[in-house]
Amino acid sequence: MLWVLAKLLPDFLQEQVRQASYYAVLGMFWSVMAPLFLDLSDRYDRGEISSVPAIVDHVLAGLVAAAAKPLVYQVQAQGATYDILPEAAGLTFLADAAVPYVETVFFRSFPFRGTVSYNAQAGSISRDLGEFTYGALYADPLPIGGAGIPPTLLAQDMVRQAPPYLLELYQGQPRSLAAAPGLAVLSFQKSMFCVTSAAIRGLAPHPLASTDPNHQRINQTYLQAWRDRSKVPACPKFWRRWKPDHSAWLPLSGS
Repeated sequence: MLWVLAKLLPDFLQEQVRQASYYAVLGMFWSVMAPLFLDLSDRYDRGEISSVPAIVDHVLAGLVAAAAKPLVYQVQAQGATYDILPEAAGLTFLADAAVPYVETVFFRSFPFRGTVSYNAQAGSISRDLGEFTYGALYADPLPIGGAGIPPTLLAQDMVRQAPPYLLELYQGQPRSLAAAPGLAVLSFQKSMFCVTSAAIRGLAPHPLASTDPNHQRINQTYLQAWRDRSKVPACPKFWRRWKPDHSAWLPLSGS
């Protein structure tokens, strides 16, 4: 059967191997991040975490600790071992799993069908597709809960798993727990800013606390590139941008 597929569709098996590699790396990513987040929750319960900077520091420490972890993927077939992602390739957790995850999910995801409409003639989509951004950092959580929108079930699952102190916070909102799915998505979005901040700090060319003027200049150039990406997304009609103090999102004027 596979021989027939290889003859009819020469790229089919290669694509399946590529897809399996993506899944393997995603699993390696979560094998690091899941314990990191569970430890974060335990530390919060113990009163060791009480601020956003402390959350970012915790995530950063976990990313740095696993930064050089090699990404290796092997398969066994008929008694032989095949290196799909060999250690010699030099792939590592931070640069080749964590950062691409942030790039893909947080910056370059596409909105679920039926949630946002685009008018290409009005310039809603840039001619340079490399500039297109939506992702978790830009996504509008308001459609959550609408019929047929995939994140609905995910949001409900997050509410079911939410700790009592978070449900208590949601109960204090105008619509109480009726709005919990949408509020859970907002909580998730805020948490992703912490992860993104940690990843950006972890990739800085030099320690951000360095007092060396040359290090500061290089770090400033590096951080400015990330700031520019976060400032004004490519589709201003539907996006949001930072306040000057980077503390919240606000709709663009006229949107």
